[in-house]
Amino acid sequence: MSLDWLPRDNEIKNHALHGTEHWGTEAPSTIYEKRPVLGEQGQPVDGLFTAWVTLNNPAQFNSYTTDMVKGVIAGFQAASADRGVVAVVFTGAGDRAFCTGGNTKEYAEYYSRRPNEYGEYMDLFNAMVDGILGCKKPTICRVNGMRIAGGQEIGMACDLTVSSDLAIYGQAGPKHGSAPDGGSTDFLPWMLSIEDAMWNCISCEMWSAYKMKLKGLITAAVPTLKVDGEFVPNPLVITDRYVNGGQVVYGESKGGDEAREAKALLKSGSVDFADLDAEIDRIVWRFTNLFPGCLIKSIEGIRGKKKYFWDQTKLANRHWLAANMSGEAFLGFTAFNSRKQTGKDTIDFVKFRQMIAAGALMDDEAYAAVLPQPLEE
Repeated sequence: MSLDWLPRDNEIKNHALHGTEHWGTEAPSTIYEKRPVLGEQGQPVDGLFTAWVTLNNPAQFNSYTTDMVKGVIAGFQAASADRGVVAVVFTGAGDRAFCTGGNTKEYAEYYSRRPNEYGEYMDLFNAMVDGILGCKKPTICRVNGMRIAGGQEIGMACDLTVSSDLAIYGQAGPKHGSAPDGGSTDFLPWMLSIEDAMWNCISCEMWSAYKMKLKGLITAAVPTLKVDGEFVPNPLVITDRYVNGGQVVYGESKGGDEAREAKALLKSGSVDFADLDAEIDRIVWRFTNLFPGCLIKSIEGIRGKKKYFWDQTKLANRHWLAANMSGEAFLGFTAFNSRKQTGKDTIDFVKFRQMIAAGALMDDEAYAAVLPQPLEE
């Protein structure tokens, strides 16, 4: 067969905006790598790849630092511009978390009380979400553990989510000094009923992978706990569908003796992502066998609804989130960042509300009164 259709190397233009300067392998960092697409028999396919963008900060539950955000932006743009990339997998290092949002230590120690600086950071965050939503390749969030707060939001920006069934999901903003305005307040009313969206955003309640699947928020929940050589479903979660007093409890956490037994079973096993990654390989292979132009146009037709709501409020939210860094965010992130010294990760909410009700001046003295105090030695 003639290969005259192949261009000479010097005729191929490079459309990537960045080099490799925003990626690394030493934590905290963003890792960017290309892995061969695997065929039905597991064989590598010549010249076709899956791009993996990995949040590499496992010691801090893969919370993203400013530099890591830049790495994610660069990663999705590089994958988007790479002719050989079929799909992008967005994941986290280790087996405990995909991502728990922005790096609280950085928030508390640098961005708190620097609203302009946080506004500049939010410009990068918005560009990260835009980069995911604008990638010209299908995007898959591979959830290997907790997907919470900003991690939940950047995960929902992806087209599909394939999850370990041990993962938990939720928001943390109202509990720790922020609001889920990095995507959740935009995406969830489109993806859920308005009351489910409201409760998920404001309650800071954690949902299991099975509940997320039940609600239609993820594509698949895959068992990743191996006990005696066999995969078993997450023992901490009710996976039998039944009704209790008129309430469906599928996907809810077990309690009492059942929970204690489940924790013991969990400790006896090990985490294995083989089936999780096999499911991702199957999805990527399906994408490989579709017309790429028709595929991305179809994806954009669905993405456009998420992008519409995101674009309506992302700039206004950026300004509010920046201004909030001088108030409740300072309190929330400071409390969370000092939890090892105080034994608490939240302020005294009752006292804070009482001070507001009394019209108290919110100065340093007032802040000190509601922040948790160091433990006595």
